[in-house]
Amino acid sequence: MRDLRKKALLESQKTVSRKARSKPDSVRSSVNQSPDVSPGHSRAGSRQNSRPGSRYASEDEGASDDEYDAMTMSTDSGSGDEAFGDDPSNTWTERLQTRIDELQDRKRGIHGRADTLSAYLHLVRHHYAENKIARSSSEIVSALLRIVRDAASEDERLLALKGLVVTLLTCPSKGSSGALYPALKSVCEDVDEASVKVQAIHALMTAAVYGGADSEELLEFLLDIIQSDGASVGADDNAAVVTAALRAWGFVASFLEGMAERSDQVMEAFIDQLDSTEPDVQSAAGTNIASLFEAARDHEEETGEGAEMQRDLYKAVTRMNEIVKDSSKAISKKGKKQRRGNFASIITSLERGVGPGYSTAGFRFNPHVGGNKPRFYDNYEEFGYRETLRIHNQVLLIDTWTLHVRVEVLKILLGGGLPTHYLENPVVKEMLESAEVNHVMTGTERK
Repeated sequence: MRDLRKKALLESQKTVSRKARSKPDSVRSSVNQSPDVSPGHSRAGSRQNSRPGSRYASEDEGASDDEYDAMTMSTDSGSGDEAFGDDPSNTWTERLQTRIDELQDRKRGIHGRADTLSAYLHLVRHHYAENKIARSSSEIVSALLRIVRDAASEDERLLALKGLVVTLLTCPSKGSSGALYPALKSVCEDVDEASVKVQAIHALMTAAVYGGADSEELLEFLLDIIQSDGASVGADDNAAVVTAALRAWGFVASFLEGMAERSDQVMEAFIDQLDSTEPDVQSAAGTNIASLFEAARDHEEETGEGAEMQRDLYKAVTRMNEIVKDSSKAISKKGKKQRRGNFASIITSLERGVGPGYSTAGFRFNPHVGGNKPRFYDNYEEFGYRETLRIHNQVLLIDTWTLHVRVEVLKILLGGGLPTHYLENPVVKEMLESAEVNHVMTGTERK
């Protein structure tokens, strides 16, 4: 029936645009009669005619939540390895070794280097490659760092920085700090492109946690970027750079003790960023504020010593409520919606002393039909924590700001490779080990 309805619609030309109908019949018929081929089978045929830039288009880190959910439905994210010109008959480990050899070969020059970097990044993102990388991790890090410094194009530099990040997540290298921090800091300060500055910040935060770089020194560097609105690294009022600095500060801080004691130094800077006109900056600043208050609550529970933060709490909540109610047309409807959703979670967290994604909505129980069910707030039960991350058949409950910050950063750094790294990479697994995990049945298991 479905095919018959489709055929009827096509014959009546209801689904054909006016522009398409104006084309010769021969052209239209050739389009309409083309075989229905799935995307998975069209890759090989279109490879030769595709533009080189499309090879790593899927590596962009800015996937929306819906896109990310779709990517996590399967852990077989490496099925497109052959798209980089590699011999598909070789195993992924053989292809990776070839790319590692190319990275380390100084005699190759710049010819084909972007393809090598793109293929290397794809392989280490979508496969857990610790066994291959560990054999020559120092040499790989040095080679990538050399390309970051001497890249022939912006794309090369971006790919090298992204590759460096995943390399450190796969095979932490505590002995690399001597070269990593100053080199990456110099790139962030001296290179003109904002996109490179953003990736350099991502690399710096990864190096601070998994590359042996000084976390305290980096936090000061990031705070300078935040307080100067990017001017300290030559990116005046650049929202992407300030957002990256805010996220990086929150990520690195999530691994350090005693963050509640630092609130006086940084809280004012984060509250000031709430006045930004960019929703991403505001959300990142609000997340850091919520993280600091969460650290203060944890510190009070452990030691019994409360932090004097009531003034900051009132100031932050008041400002966020004002921003949510702002009807200014300077921000798009999409931006306002995004900001309103993010701030709702943060305001609830600050007012109720809970984690991210906590829903105060709920339902009342009818005592006459519900039997002996739990009741809260006079027969009213709140839905509670609603933020989750699903990977294959595992659902992680994101109920702390520490987990929220780390998950958001991992989505950026690993993209569609996050499922594989969570399941196989102990570094990533340990990063999210505090999450409550529930298992759900997949379609195959139901059968």
